[in-house]
Amino acid sequence: MGKYRAAVIDDETQAAKMVGRSLQKLGFQVETFELGHTFMARMVEAPFQLVFIDLKLPDISGIELLDAIKTSFDNVEALIITGNGTIPSAVEATTKGAAGYIVKPFRLQEIKTAAREALEKIELREENRKLKETLREEPLLKDFLGTSQVMLDVFSMIRKISGVNCNVLLQADTGTGKERAAKAIHDLSPRKNKTFVSFNCGGFSEELISSELFGHEKGAFTGATATKIGLLESANGGTVFLDEIGEMPLNMQVKLLHVIQERRILRVGGTQPIDLDIRIIAATNRDLEEAMTEGTFREDLFYRLNVVRIYLPTLAERKEDIPLLANHFLDTFNARFGKRVKSISQQAMEVLTQYNYPGNVRELENIIQRAVALAEGDVIDIRELPQDLLNLSFSSLGTPGLLPLEEVEKRHIIHVLEATGYNKGISASILGIPRTTLWRRLKKFGLDSDEE
Repeated sequence: MGKYRAAVIDDETQAAKMVGRSLQKLGFQVETFELGHTFMARMVEAPFQLVFIDLKLPDISGIELLDAIKTSFDNVEALIITGNGTIPSAVEATTKGAAGYIVKPFRLQEIKTAAREALEKIELREENRKLKETLREEPLLKDFLGTSQVMLDVFSMIRKISGVNCNVLLQADTGTGKERAAKAIHDLSPRKNKTFVSFNCGGFSEELISSELFGHEKGAFTGATATKIGLLESANGGTVFLDEIGEMPLNMQVKLLHVIQERRILRVGGTQPIDLDIRIIAATNRDLEEAMTEGTFREDLFYRLNVVRIYLPTLAERKEDIPLLANHFLDTFNARFGKRVKSISQQAMEVLTQYNYPGNVRELENIIQRAVALAEGDVIDIRELPQDLLNLSFSSLGTPGLLPLEEVEKRHIIHVLEATGYNKGISASILGIPRTTLWRRLKKFGLDSDEE
């Protein structure tokens, strides 16, 4: 935390020193000033991320100084301190962008709590800035994001095999980005200027698959009023992505094997073979070795497809990529919905990173889409996340026995703290109270050892 700088602007020397010492204990580099203009000159030289401003200064009002800070500098958390607190001045300070309003005489714990909350915002902005810089840089692979080691290994493998004209088998669960991986291989290959087509082999009859992949001649069957070019032929010279290859009927597996071996196709109802130059990338979430044992997948086709196999990790196996992906989806849906949501709160991000995502990246994308659609402010908070996500992230709360109300409250708070790993920000959000109120409850029940 020592990289963050804090300033205290107050002509009451003793008060400034007290605030400064509290901030130093939290790890801030602290400087104190008696005059607003002196502070501003220093701010230009070496910007501060956190400032505490007295409302009445000898040379300028605290509100004027706050306005000057917010006008001239980005990413600064400013709090007002005053010995004459009034509702109008508090409203004006908030309107000008103050993050808090503390009335003298204050308790040092108020300063520490306000500073910690400001620090969360500072760190969140810094993290978002770094993530956005990562996104602005040329991505490792187009539309395929990740900085975790498992994904870097995937990217490395994709680069190695993209230029080699061999078939590829993607072993991956639903929602992990199979088609994006296949498209990345195509885009990096010599076939990049040719056609890329995608077909899902699951849930279709043999006749429909045959017609879609191979096409048909006019009059080949009832309703075939015109010749139709199949997907394989339309991708000649390019790449064909066959998803859920393990669901393809056995008779169609024979026909596909023939295409791979002979490099030609025959349209349904046709008599003239058509030469074909395609690369096949297949994907499955099934164990094809087990399917071969069961007799539902041909061994010869498996070895034709499994020249190179790439395993795409689940999102639960690459949780360190969640902030990067979440911010990417935030930008995507801001543009789509015409909204200006700037960031995801630290509490919400912690919930997102704790969840295991059975639907993988696609599920995270849907969660962020929903959150952006519901967000009323410029930050996605825990309240914008689906309730079932919160229920799965934290254990259900039990029902206590017949106890005094105060004991019930104490046990409830302890239970929430334990469920969140003693994260007070998330605990306060779940309890529906401000962090300062939670701090008072912890003091009341003797659950917090922080010194004032």
